[in-house]
Amino acid sequence: MPVTSIEDYIQTLAYDLGFDGCGFARADFMNDESARVEAWLAEGCNAGMSYMERNREKRYDPRVLAPGTESVVAVIQNYYPEQIISQEDNYKIAKYSYGADYHNVVKDKLRLMLKMIEERAGSMPTARVFCDSAPVLDRAWAVRCGLGFIGKNNSLIVPKKGSFFFIGIMLLPIGLMPAKVTTGTCGTCTRCVDACPAKALTPFHLDARKCLSYLTIEHKGSIETGLHGNIFGCDACQDVCPYNRFATPAAEKRFSPSADLMSMRKSDWENLDKSTFDRIFSESAFERAGFDNLKRNIGQNKTERD
Repeated sequence: MPVTSIEDYIQTLAYDLGFDGCGFARADFMNDESARVEAWLAEGCNAGMSYMERNREKRYDPRVLAPGTESVVAVIQNYYPEQIISQEDNYKIAKYSYGADYHNVVKDKLRLMLKMIEERAGSMPTARVFCDSAPVLDRAWAVRCGLGFIGKNNSLIVPKKGSFFFIGIMLLPIGLMPAKVTTGTCGTCTRCVDACPAKALTPFHLDARKCLSYLTIEHKGSIETGLHGNIFGCDACQDVCPYNRFATPAAEKRFSPSADLMSMRKSDWENLDKSTFDRIFSESAFERAGFDNLKRNIGQNKTERD
């Protein structure tokens, strides 16, 4: 089918580059979404993530973040692994951390995508690309761009595909036809809420002060709650989601676990030294927590087990 519009062209580029969905929305102030974030911040649910309290004008309006922005492009990238790391004699790590750092993989693709858009539409010096790397409400924009809906676990759920997706955002100074918002619902299901080991979830609300993903990755200092075997992130609320019965292995091989990671068991984690950490986890999401926090998490889990 011939490409007849800039929208068709951008979506074709996205799929050719390996993204699993692409949609558009008109750049605007996020009124309802900002109200929810403000209420969440007022409750202190951002825990130690003080950066959520900064740059609020930019977070709620992409035209402030990148003056001249007319449209938001959202893409999604599947990261569900073909091989699941064994839980036998092992600690738990979030699936998004299995392979290469998603920030780099997705942003590299977005930069290439932008370059190709400019080859057709002309230079766009004010255009910006992000992947969890700027004050942007990426899940809310993915919803506005028609890619899915927000579930009770606060994840973006893509109908008939699940929730194991990274989100990339591109801000463009050109007008694009907005997508139709995708309808979806969790119905009466509360499996994610019931499965949360730290009881950090209530429907559509997450308290980061209790969340094991926050505590094992971003929190500094000691942890006062049980980690339930988790040493980097937590997938409990996603693993039980009925929509993830549709999850299929990601085509992006850079998200696949290395042989070293696949073979690790509890004793390997407990004996992990800095040089081995650097060798196995260089350019991975594990660098976000760092060696010291990872060893803290391993030590706490070992204490809980013993």
